[in-house]
Amino acid sequence: MRRDVITTLLVANRGEIACRIFRTCRDLGITTVAVHSDADAGALHVRTADLAVRLPGSAPADTYLRGDLVVSAALAAGADAVHPGYGFLSENAAFAAAVRDAGLVWVGPPVKAIELMASKTRAKELMAGAGVPLLDPVDPSAATPGDLPLLLKAASGGGGRGMRIVRELDSLSAELLAATAEAASAFGDGEVFAEPYVERGRHVEVQVMADDHDTVWALGTRDCSLQRRHQKVIEEAPAPGLDEALRTRLHEAAVAAARAVGYRGAGTVEFLLSADGRPYFLEMNTRLQVEHPVTEAVFGVDLVALQLRVAEGRPLPAPGPPPSSGHAVEARLYAEDPARDWQPQTGVLHALEVPRGPGLRLDNGYAGGDTIGVHYDPMLAKVIAHAPTRPEAVRLLARALERARVHGPVTNRDLLVRSLRHPDFAAARLDTGFYDRHLADVTAPGAGAPALTATAALAAALADAVRATAPRTGTTAPTGLTATTASPGPAAPGPAPGPVPVRFGAWRNLPSQPQVKRYRSEPDGAEYEVAYRTPRTGTPEPYEAPGVRVVSAAPHHVTLDIDGVTRNFAVARYGDRVHVDTAQGSRTLTALPRFTDPATQTEPGSLLAPMPGTVVRLAEGLAAGATVAAGQPLVWLEAMKMEHRVLAPASGTLTALHAVPGHQVEVGALLAVVQERAVGAPDPEETA
Repeated sequence: MRRDVITTLLVANRGEIACRIFRTCRDLGITTVAVHSDADAGALHVRTADLAVRLPGSAPADTYLRGDLVVSAALAAGADAVHPGYGFLSENAAFAAAVRDAGLVWVGPPVKAIELMASKTRAKELMAGAGVPLLDPVDPSAATPGDLPLLLKAASGGGGRGMRIVRELDSLSAELLAATAEAASAFGDGEVFAEPYVERGRHVEVQVMADDHDTVWALGTRDCSLQRRHQKVIEEAPAPGLDEALRTRLHEAAVAAARAVGYRGAGTVEFLLSADGRPYFLEMNTRLQVEHPVTEAVFGVDLVALQLRVAEGRPLPAPGPPPSSGHAVEARLYAEDPARDWQPQTGVLHALEVPRGPGLRLDNGYAGGDTIGVHYDPMLAKVIAHAPTRPEAVRLLARALERARVHGPVTNRDLLVRSLRHPDFAAARLDTGFYDRHLADVTAPGAGAPALTATAALAAALADAVRATAPRTGTTAPTGLTATTASPGPAAPGPAPGPVPVRFGAWRNLPSQPQVKRYRSEPDGAEYEVAYRTPRTGTPEPYEAPGVRVVSAAPHHVTLDIDGVTRNFAVARYGDRVHVDTAQGSRTLTALPRFTDPATQTEPGSLLAPMPGTVVRLAEGLAAGATVAAGQPLVWLEAMKMEHRVLAPASGTLTALHAVPGHQVEVGALLAVVQERAVGAPDPEETA
């Protein structure tokens, strides 16, 4: 049997998965090669690799999805193997074949296995023959009310693209059209199929690992039910609440699926569990999964190292997997705003620091100083906790996220913490509708949030006061951001002007008199006003704040005694944005000017781009002069691998249209203007 020794590996991917694969390669003595687009020229995975090759352009279609360029890059760098990571070309059979044809080792399953599993419709037919339980397909053209609700899914690809839930027959044709268009755009294949939508179902999967020596491992189960936009947010292993008989059935079905396609390497067989515990095959992912670290934690294995071992032709180290131990939970940290329809966020990530300790792991694709752009997925990092029991692992992960320092764009960090501490999650009452039911709960401020924000604003004001009077010897970065998790990047912006004396005619603003500062809390928009004074001692102190005493105050750290309890506040300022980290949580504030600038006001009825992105399409027939209804989708933007609808803010007439399909827009760009119809005014279409 052929056996290869991999010495130099190119990873045909980016971000955290490339960094994660490089980590194993370093442990094994393998030279690493990164590929990068122009947008990623300074990215963490490029800085981490031994060698890097440029793929000209920034859009995925011009770079990471160009298999020919990736193969050429591998040959140019002297690589002898290619690992696809996940996403992009990882499940592209033609790319796998091109790698093999170039004489390179493909760190993935056989080309035939990828082809067989590439289409979900063909995969289901194959699984039926292998005895794997399935949902019965539904012909959309013959669907009846009794078939509802339906789930429309793209036959190719994944990640929630081309997926729609249909609850009314009247909307089926429109949703089918939208799903087909999105699938064609995302995967180059517009095939969409329909199947029953299982209400309150659980997403449970089995990790498999197979070699060329007839060994197939089933490495336990994972629960991935907490999802947004059909994309996973929190995953754990083993899947809680399954009896031994069901676990055994899932393991056997996964092994049967792998053997049915002659599988080799790491793969995942995904199932949908109905409320009554019946499993149904969803798909087989012929690659490594984002959530693979939880399996690694409970089984004590390195799945990437096993992938490389199998790719070299060597057998798995034992006939069966090692015993599992404990419980692991993973949370995906995204640059997005869950309270605003999960809108992706862009900008400079000033700091990313997660506590280190036993049982904690950080897989990150960004570091302090990196810029989060518009071209790629908004996932910043994955935080994984492993402990002897599920409650201990959940507690460890929630606390690590709560204590993390994440400075920059809005993230889903608070949502993750509240999800982990939600009673339903704690009790393992899990299903894919979790966020449909609980999103308002896990995005609303907690009971003590206003008080914490108010004290954070006070700490920010006191730190500003000290900074304003401190000797200015140059720009200094916030304290506590170590190189272990926040790589060197651009220095923090210089300090903003503090409350220095300002004279207006005969009136003077003296530091010894009460100073007032205003802050807006992000992302909820609440405003806070705090007052302080600076006595002759030089140490600022709260003004009219009973029970609050300053223990110490420095430009980046404030300690307050609040009703006899000492609390610490780490303060970092970047321009007018202030991040305050405490043991009870973190707050992001925007320092507000004393007076509102009228120029910042927006014309009523303006449709502004909620994020940077590309206009992919407009509502049919949309043009200036058209009549629109409140809430009607008018413009579709694509950003960070997702489509976002921009809705009409009111019923009325479209007086201006600036959005053009194919054009890229910045956040806040004016897309269109709707002149609202006066209350009681007749609808023009009704009077025509």
